Parts: sequence; structure tokens; C-alpha cells
Amino acid sequence: MCGDNEAVKFILELTGVIERNSKDMSGPQTACDQDFGTTSAGQGPDMLEAKLWGNPCPFTFRINYLALLYNTPLYTWVQDTYGLKRPEYVVLYSLALADGGSARDISRTSGFPKNTLSRAINRLELMGLIVARDKAPGGGRRQALHLSTKGWTLFEETRPAFEAQEKRMLTALSDGERQMLSELMSKVVLAAQDWAGELPSEATSGLQSLQEGTPQ
Repeated sequence: MCGDNEAVKFILELTGVIERNSKDMSGPQTACDQDFGTTSAGQGPDMLEAKLWGNPCPFTFRINYLALLYNTPLYTWVQDTYGLKRPEYVVLYSLALADGGSARDISRTSGFPKNTLSRAINRLELMGLIVARDKAPGGGRRQALHLSTKGWTLFEETRPAFEAQEKRMLTALSDGERQMLSELMSKVVLAAQDWAGELPSEATSGLQSLQEGTPQ
């Protein structure tokens, strides 16, 4: 993404790891396919209303819901049109934003595990979308990655769709609201290193209490 809306795309990519932890779907499905938020007479409560305003985790619901609506059709289109799976396109997109980045950099900013990205990088090399790897500054095993001319062409062809979808997603907000949202979400993203990758103590204490109450 570009401009003040970069943080929106960035946090949607980060929350992709939460989507991947849920059970794989047999085919491309989105909340739109399910007509989420619509209620017919006699068919029970409005689920979207409940998740928005009666949810113990309201913020993460909003992020995950928008991430699913934004990412699923775009990555399905990329795979159907260009033959790239999501991790492969994430590598391509990441390098377009930060030329010379490493697999570790991409993993840290996307949530994909390194082994998944390693396979993606190998395939992109075979497809000629990234150039042969070389050692990055600083030594060690870190390798700098660069898009090839073919890779840049593919990125420039696909970028408008991602930008247009983000613009559509944010049409409900004024310019000032978009700026405020971008700044607030950036703040949350930058603080993610303080909690990401670990469960809270509440998750383990509950299990411990259950085990202590189980007869031996």
C-alpha cells in the first residue's frame, strides 16, 4: 500500500497468521458468501451485531473480519490468475516494499513461518520472479532477496487491485478518520513485539487448575 494507509494493509497481513491457525476451508469462502449480518424474521439474532457489540474480544474480531473480507478474494484472484499461492505473493509484495529484505524479515512482518517462506522463495526463484540470492550486509546466513524484472512487472500488474480494494474498504471513513485509524493501528502494530508469539498467563493457569483438580 502507499501513503497513510500502509499500516492498514500491514496489520491485515499480520492477522493473516490468525486466519491460518483456523481450519482450512475446502474452497474460497468469505463473509460475503455467508451474508453475514443479515437477519430474517424468526431466524434468530443478528450474529454480526452480537460480534460487534456483545463480544469479549471486539477489537480482534473487527481486524479478523476485515482481514478475511479483504484478503480472501484478492489472494484467490492472484492464485487463479498468476499461479501464486498466498505465501509466494507475500514474499513478492514484501520485497517490492523493502528491496533486499531477507526471509527472516518477511516472516517477522507477515506471520508466516520460515519453512513456509523458504518453499515460497525457492518457487519464486524457479519462476524467475526473484533473482538468485546473495549474502546480505552483516554476514551470517541472512540472504538479501531482490525482485527480478519479471517480478516487478507482476507486482505492478497486481498492485492496483489491492489498492482499489483497500480504497473500497475505507470509503465509510473521512480523510481525517483514515489518518486517525492509520496512526492508531500503527501504534498497535509497533507494540506487537511485546505480546506476539506467547499465550497470556490466563491460558495456562486455567489448564493448570483443571489438572490439579483431576484425580490421579
